[in-house]
Amino acid sequence: MPELTPLMKQYFSIKEKYKDAIVFFRLGDFYEMFGEDAEKASKILQITLTSREKSKDEPMPMCGVPYFASESYISKIIKAGYKVAICEQMEDPKDAKGIVKREVIKVITPGTHSPESLKENNYIISLFPSSNKHGIALADISTGEFIVYETEENIEDELYRFEAKEVLIPMSLKDNIHYQEALRSFYISPYEDWYFDYNEAYKSLLEHLRVSSLDGYGFDGMNAAISAAGALISYLDETQKGVFNLKKLSILRNDSYMFLDSATQRNLELTRNLKDSSYEGTLLWVLDETLTPMGGRFLRSSVLKPLIDIQEIRKRLDAIEYLLEDFELLEIIRNSLRKIQDMERLSYRVSTKTANARDLIGIKNSVTYLPKLKKALYSTKNMFLNFISEEISEFIELRELIEKSIVDNPPLNLREGGIIKNGYNRDVDELRDISIKGKDFISELETKERKRTGISSLKVGYNRVFGYYIEVTKPNLHMVPDDYIRKQTLVGGERFITPELKEYEDKILGAEVKLKNLEYQIFCEILEEVCKETLNLSKTSQALAVIDFLSSLATVAKRYNYVKPTIDNSGVIEISDGRHPVLERITSDEKFIPNSTTMDTDDNRMLIITGPNMAGKSTYMRQVALIVLIAQIGSFVPASEAKIGIVDRIFTRIGASDLLTKGQSTFMVEMIEVANITHNATERSLIVLDEVGRGTSTFDGISIA
Repeated sequence: MPELTPLMKQYFSIKEKYKDAIVFFRLGDFYEMFGEDAEKASKILQITLTSREKSKDEPMPMCGVPYFASESYISKIIKAGYKVAICEQMEDPKDAKGIVKREVIKVITPGTHSPESLKENNYIISLFPSSNKHGIALADISTGEFIVYETEENIEDELYRFEAKEVLIPMSLKDNIHYQEALRSFYISPYEDWYFDYNEAYKSLLEHLRVSSLDGYGFDGMNAAISAAGALISYLDETQKGVFNLKKLSILRNDSYMFLDSATQRNLELTRNLKDSSYEGTLLWVLDETLTPMGGRFLRSSVLKPLIDIQEIRKRLDAIEYLLEDFELLEIIRNSLRKIQDMERLSYRVSTKTANARDLIGIKNSVTYLPKLKKALYSTKNMFLNFISEEISEFIELRELIEKSIVDNPPLNLREGGIIKNGYNRDVDELRDISIKGKDFISELETKERKRTGISSLKVGYNRVFGYYIEVTKPNLHMVPDDYIRKQTLVGGERFITPELKEYEDKILGAEVKLKNLEYQIFCEILEEVCKETLNLSKTSQALAVIDFLSSLATVAKRYNYVKPTIDNSGVIEISDGRHPVLERITSDEKFIPNSTTMDTDDNRMLIITGPNMAGKSTYMRQVALIVLIAQIGSFVPASEAKIGIVDRIFTRIGASDLLTKGQSTFMVEMIEVANITHNATERSLIVLDEVGRGTSTFDGISIA
């Protein structure tokens, strides 16, 4: 390799530490990539691959993207399955002695990248095996959510349940065939085993939670969960360089939710359709009338984790019923929610001190509508709506602080200035006055110099290299006065300065530098004040998510004539005039023919559906499963009447496309899935089997079915 320049030596010393990532190396207003990184990135991003030091025998491949537009490029690289290490300039190039100091400030991975859809979570999941169970920890660093639990369920089902974007596993599992098979659909990040060591993980959790013991968190006997959680904290600390702040740790109790395996999530098309894995035509698509990103995320989570607690379900149903009976209240709620931004993510950015001025304006604009919403909820006669009201803070002082201090449309870059309002700080006002008056002088100087010299085309300009200058074209150079000092020669003329211009330049630029630094300092002080409200902002955003969820379900129920189901502990499923929630929406121009269902745990334990092709057998079976699931979300259902005895699990055996690609026959796939159902179903499980045994002989098929 030819002799490297100091810049390239710096680059390769950084790249050596981040071999598994594409390094975005900041050079001025661009992120540059070099060598193999450039070759990979140019293909993914479809940008020109050029080279550095072209005159040498082995020129260095390079490509670059603008700093201000980097987010979309980073998203494409993440989507292609790579990590991105962001390497920033840590000092102003003007102040650098020698080469500018650079450091990687964070590593963006599929599980730590901001999701494309605001209504989706972006979960990174850590798992650790222990005998017959797994410890699982999951986090969304865009919201601060942090959940830990242990499970004996199939690990693939658990990852589908949370739609994991990245899975952290011990390095020793990397080549394990069982895990390779189970995790084949997910982005895997193997991590050194010692991070999962119980003692090391316990220590990581203590440090992050800033406590001396985990006794108060309900971790009793959950050693595998502690190992998974501690390793996840270490990984996030390493990739985010300490700039993350997970909320209070939550222990997930699996006995609180209906279990849905990965096959059921796919077959019932809960969040992605079978046609092209998109959102349209799914159950979520039908139910989603949410108006805020956090409400959308709460609905998505609820669809994938239906409740089995009767009281919790009834609380939701009663609240929806109340909203439907009070149309004016529902309108007040939805009109308020329409104007509220993603408070959950905004409050998280405040807590990590990564919020910018626009984020604070977003918070100010959002909290403006909270007093009216809180009052409307508090005045109801529904206890659940009253409780939500109590969780919402009004933030009067916070709103006033941001209102009087931050301009309404601040720049994105905090170092640019132009953030603090006039009248908030005397020093800011004075420096701004000097800068404005100085610029007025410059403008007047141009008029004055044109008059003095007789050069009508004379211009006073500015650039970052030379500062302020007077520009004169070639034909007029003979008219330049003696007090002009030549600064730069151009093709079409020359640039000059005068002692007077230089004096004002120093005043203006000095004032502007001081002003930008002072504004940044004041903004940081304001952010500190806002940070004191992080807990209340977080609680409020969660309450807003719930009321948005309820108002969405109320809107769907009203618009599509859903009814309130009766939920109890019986083993009965009685649905009168049930309708398939998705199909009736897709075929809205045709009349959907309703069908009734009666099942129980006694004489009507099983229904066998027969009929010709295209008669709607599969649709009917899916319809029953979806109505049960919708009811246990706490929603009204598409029927004229419904009584649902709590179901703990829904199993579906519909189609075999998923595993045929692995070389297993239809018959083998069916046997594996049926075995899974018989091993895991309980007396409260709902099982949907579609044409089991169709791929074999008549008598074998009958005996299997």
